[in-house]
Amino acid sequence: MTGPPLDQIPVDRLDGIGPKIGERLADLGIASVQDLLFHLPFRYEDRTRITPIRQAMVGDCVQIQGRIVDSGVETGRRGRSLRCLLRDDSGMLSLRFYHFNRFQRQKLTGGALLRCFGEVRYGRSGLEMYHPEYRVLSSEDAQVPDTLTPVYSTVEGIHQQRMRQFVRQALALLAGSEKLPELLPEALLGDFDGIDLAESIRLLHEPPPDIKLDYTGRSENSPARRRLAFEELLAHRLCMRRLKLDAGALPSPRFSIEQELPRRFADSLPFQLTGAQRRVYREIRRDLAGEAPMMRLLQGDVGSGKTVVAALGALLAIESGFQACLMAPTEILAEQHWQTFLPWFETLQLPLGWLSGKTRGKARDEVLQALASGECKLLIGTHAVFQEQVQFRRLGLVIVDEQHRFGVHQRLALREKAGALRAHQLVMTATPIPRTLAMSAYADLDSSVIDELPPGRRPVNTVVHSNSRRNEIIERITASCAAGRQAYWVCTLIDESETLQAQAAEATAAELRQALPGIRVGLVHGRLKAAEKSAEMEQFKQGETQLLVATTVIEVGVDVPNASLMVIENPERLGLAQLHQLRGRVGRGAEQSHCVLLYQPPLSDLSRERLGIIRETSDGFRIAEEDLRLRGPGQVLGTRQAGVAGFRVADISRDSEILDQVRDTCQELLASYPHLADPLIRRWIGERSHYANV
Repeated sequence: MTGPPLDQIPVDRLDGIGPKIGERLADLGIASVQDLLFHLPFRYEDRTRITPIRQAMVGDCVQIQGRIVDSGVETGRRGRSLRCLLRDDSGMLSLRFYHFNRFQRQKLTGGALLRCFGEVRYGRSGLEMYHPEYRVLSSEDAQVPDTLTPVYSTVEGIHQQRMRQFVRQALALLAGSEKLPELLPEALLGDFDGIDLAESIRLLHEPPPDIKLDYTGRSENSPARRRLAFEELLAHRLCMRRLKLDAGALPSPRFSIEQELPRRFADSLPFQLTGAQRRVYREIRRDLAGEAPMMRLLQGDVGSGKTVVAALGALLAIESGFQACLMAPTEILAEQHWQTFLPWFETLQLPLGWLSGKTRGKARDEVLQALASGECKLLIGTHAVFQEQVQFRRLGLVIVDEQHRFGVHQRLALREKAGALRAHQLVMTATPIPRTLAMSAYADLDSSVIDELPPGRRPVNTVVHSNSRRNEIIERITASCAAGRQAYWVCTLIDESETLQAQAAEATAAELRQALPGIRVGLVHGRLKAAEKSAEMEQFKQGETQLLVATTVIEVGVDVPNASLMVIENPERLGLAQLHQLRGRVGRGAEQSHCVLLYQPPLSDLSRERLGIIRETSDGFRIAEEDLRLRGPGQVLGTRQAGVAGFRVADISRDSEILDQVRDTCQELLASYPHLADPLIRRWIGERSHYANV
C-alpha cells in the first residue's frame, strides 16, 4: 500500500527535524517532503576521488585523506587556532580551525585517520586548509561517494551535512511515481530525452561522476534541469495568465473614443507626435473602449515620449466622466510628472491633485476631499496614493511609472480603488524589459513599445576614462559651462546607505566648488528635505545652477534640455540599466551631448565588459538583455517582484530557449486541461501564489 503524496507529508516527519529545524527550513520555503526534493543544489563538489597531498594546488578544492601526525593549539595575529598536521604517502598539509571546541581537540589527535574536503591555501606553515569538512575514519579503505556531492542554499543552524541527510531521506521516499505524480500529459511535455519528473530530481540531487557535466545542472543544456525548469516556468506563467483572465472577467469602465480633450491637447503641443506614439495611443484607446479592463505595459527608451501618451490616456478617462491616477516610485519623479502635467491641464482647465508621504495637514485634507467629490480629475503622487484613506469618486485609469520599482501587490492594490468597476491599468517603464523577462514577470500584461525617438534627438557620445584623468574632466566642465551649457556629476557608493551617499556627494560638491570657482554648483541627494530638493532642481532647470552634483536619485524624472554633459563617478558599481537611465538625463536638447564614465582602476573583467557595452550602444533593449545576462532577474527586476526572482530551478536568461514552448503550452493547457493549472501552481509556487490573487 502506497503512502500519501509527498506534498502532503510534512517535513518534520523526517528524522532529525524538530520544531526549531522545521522553522529554519520554513525560512527556505520548505514545508513538505516535496518542497525538500525541489530544493535543488546550486553547485556540486567532486568527492568521488582522493587527491594525493603532493598534487593539491593552492586555490583548488580537493578531497584528501591521511593521518594526523601532530596537533595543538597555536596563538597568532588572528587569535587562537587548532592546527593539525595531516600526512599521506605523498606529503603533508596543515588543517587549521579558528573556531573549535573541546570535543574536536579530543578527536583530532595524533594517529587519527581523517578524510577532508576544502580549499588549499598557502598559510604560515605552508599548505593549509581552513575549517575543512572532515570525517574521522575507522579504516584506510573507507568507501568514497559514488555520486557528486551537492551543495545547497541553507540557513544558520542547518549545515550542509544535515541538509544532505534530510534530502537523502526524501529521496528514499521518492519510490513510486504516484507519490510525485506527473501532472503534465505526455502530449504537452515535448522532448526532454525521456527523463521523467522523479528521475530528473534524483539525477540533480545525486549525479554520478561519469555522467556528462551538462546533466548536473551546470550548463544550459541539461535535460534533467530543463525538464524541471519547463514545469516551473509553466506554473509561473499559468499564475500570471490567470490573473489576467480573472481580471478580464470583471466589469470595467468603458470609455468613449470619440472625444475632444485628447485632440485639443495634441493640437496644443509644440511638436508632432511620432508614428510610434500614435500607434501606441491607438492600442491604448482600443483597450479603453473595450469591456475588459486594460492591463498594458508601455515600454519606451529614455526620452521617447511615454508621458505624452499617458496624458492622452488620462484625458480619455476624464472626458468619459472618470478620474485617473499616476503613481511614481520616488518623490523626484512624481514631482517631475506634476510639473509636466500642470501646464498641460491648466490649458485645458482641468484640476490636478498632488499627494506624497510628506503631504500633511490642510493640504492633504483638501486633496482627499477633492478626490472623494470627483473635483480632482487626475491625482499624481508616490506610494501614498494607495493608502486606505485615499478614496476616489470614480477611478477609471491607473498609470504606474517605473513599475519595476513597485511590487505586484502595490500596482494591483491601487487598481482596487475603483470599487465595483475594475480600473484600467497602464504600466510604464523607461527600463526596457528583455523579452525573456517580460514573458515571465509581466505575462498578465499586454505590451506596447515606443521604439522611435522624437526628431532631432542625437545619440549621447559615451567615453570611459580612468580616475587619473579627473582634472582633465573638470577642465571639460569649465569649457562646457563657459559655452552656456550645463552638466551633471553623479556620485555612487557601493554602500546603499543614504547617509553615506549624501556624505560622498557633499564632499564631491565641495571639491568641485573649490576647483571651479567661477561655476555655480548645486547639490541633490536623498537626505535633503523635499522642499530643498525641489529648490535645487528648479535652480538647475532654470539655468541658475550650472553644475549639479547628485546621487542616483536623478536616475529618472529629470528633464533639463540644456544639460549636455554628464560625469558618472565609479560607474563600475552600477548595473547597465541604471547607467543607461542616468545617461538619459542628457541628450534631451539639440546640442551633441556627452557622458563620461570615470572609473576607479583596476577594473575586473566583468566591469570592463559592462562599461564596454554601455559605451558601444544606446539601444535600451540590447542593454536590458545584457543586464539580464550579467546580473540575473533578481537584480534587474528588484526584490519586490514577488515570485519572479525566487525561481527554484529556472533561470529565465539561461532558459530563454524554452519560453516560447512554455507560452504555447500554457495556452494549450488552459484550453484543453484547465483542471491541471491549480495542481501545477500549488506544486511550484505554493503559498506564494497569493501574489497573483490580490
